[in-house]
Amino acid sequence: MQAYNNLIVERDGAVVVITINRPRELNALNRATILELDSVFNELEVDPAVGAVILTGGGEKAFVAGADIAEMVNIGAVAARDWSRLGQQVFSRIENFPRVVIAAINGFALGGGCELSLACDIRIASEKAKFGQPEVNLGITPGFAGTQRLPRLVGKSQAKLLILTGDVIDAQAAQAIGLVDKVVAHEELLTTAKALAGKIIAKAPVAVSQAKIAINRGVEMDSEQAYAYEAELFGMCFTTDDQTEGMSAFLEKRKPVFTGK
Repeated sequence: MQAYNNLIVERDGAVVVITINRPRELNALNRATILELDSVFNELEVDPAVGAVILTGGGEKAFVAGADIAEMVNIGAVAARDWSRLGQQVFSRIENFPRVVIAAINGFALGGGCELSLACDIRIASEKAKFGQPEVNLGITPGFAGTQRLPRLVGKSQAKLLILTGDVIDAQAAQAIGLVDKVVAHEELLTTAKALAGKIIAKAPVAVSQAKIAINRGVEMDSEQAYAYEAELFGMCFTTDDQTEGMSAFLEKRKPVFTGK
């Protein structure tokens, strides 16, 4: 794997931990960091040894405190649109990554940082984490799909409350509205994320991947289309060795041994 300037990439068995490592800038997302995220997920997507990815932030204060304002302050409308589209495309790559992606949110997740967490499948937050979409305080809107993913996750009203006020909320409040799935002690954050990743990795890999696809794509369809799509993916599972192994193990009262085939 190539070396990165703004990311630390570590492997723990089948779990890959990606740390956004610009602590002096509170891990703010500049163009170079966005492009590195795109590159690392491109590498990991074709690596069969990868079972799950955890995203977290370097240092003690921030997961990602937003996009890099110093890089944006003097750009024009066309460049701003293109910057937004780049962030959206990279975050969509993360959202549609074929294995589970867990956000381990260790501190501030504001603006682009909150939007990055929204692109992940599951969000685990330290009790010290803070969340918000404060872009209106800067005279702009969210640009990395925050106006789209946030209401789909927490509902339109709660999304409007966060986006239109620019308020910052703590981890417990984020969990209460469904923005965060679990809040843990700060020192237990990565341990909890790795344990969850390990639990998911132990399941049938093709089934996990297909279930993720069914959820992500199905919510964008009407009900009948989504039901039909689910049935197609359900049927595809019956072409796999893992389905035979999983059901045989169940009937034989033993633990299944999945191969991802």
